Order: sequence, then structure tokens, then C-alpha cells
Amino acid sequence: MKLFTIGFTKKSAEEFFSRLKKHPISRLVDVRLNNVSQLAGFAKREDLQFFLREICGMEYAHLPILAPTQEMLDHYRKVEKSWTAYEERFLELMKERGIERSVTMEVLDRACLLCSEDTAQHCHRRLVAEYLKEKWGDVEIQHL
Repeated sequence: MKLFTIGFTKKSAEEFFSRLKKHPISRLVDVRLNNVSQLAGFAKREDLQFFLREICGMEYAHLPILAPTQEMLDHYRKVEKSWTAYEERFLELMKERGIERSVTMEVLDRACLLCSEDTAQHCHRRLVAEYLKEKWGDVEIQHL
């Protein structure tokens, strides 16, 4: 199984969609909690669905079960600001939710997890991909 990840921040629409088109991706899976913010620019839900279909011939899915809670995000951004603590809490949340049973391999095979962070290093999309690789085994991850 192949699983990609991408963030849209610090990318033009041209760079973002060009990166997606270069890979055998069938579906973009939005793992953001809030996917309708005006700050998202071309990555707002309705716009993104249209662009993916028209530019890339890709499906779009929103899976908030793969997103942190608002409370968790607020605590990380406003109170604690510790990536290590956030990562531990998010890993526990995925375990509690049983995401490896809630989302099928078929849905994520040749899919690309989308979040806003520019790189995967400090983004929950990386944590999701790595957690699923640990649970499912045969998962190749590529961060775009």
C-alpha cells in the first residue's frame, strides 16, 4: 500500500496541484478539522473538490476522525506549545478512536493525506501515516 501526505501552506496552487499530479494518487483525504476557513485559499473544501476533479482527476474525502480535536489544537497552540506532548496526546487519541479499524486500507491506498502544515515534520498527517503503517504493516509513506 502506498500513502502520500501533503500540506498546502507556503505553496501556490500551481505547485500544490503539480505535485499531486506527478504521483499515482487516486484520492485526496482531508484530515483537517476545519476545511472551510477563508485562510485556506484554494484549499477550502468546495474549491478543493472542484480543482482536484478538474485538474488532477482525483476524488476528495474529508475524514475528521483522522484530525485532532479542537480542544487538543487549542491547548497545543495557546497553552503548552510542546510538539512532544501534542504528539503523545494525538497518538493516544488515534488509539482510542481505533482509526486502523474505522478507516479501511482500500480508502487510503494510493491516497494523499492533506493538512495545512508546510512540512510533515510537525504535522498530525505524518503521525496518522506512521500510526497506520505500524498497525497495518505494509504501508509505504511518501511526503510530498
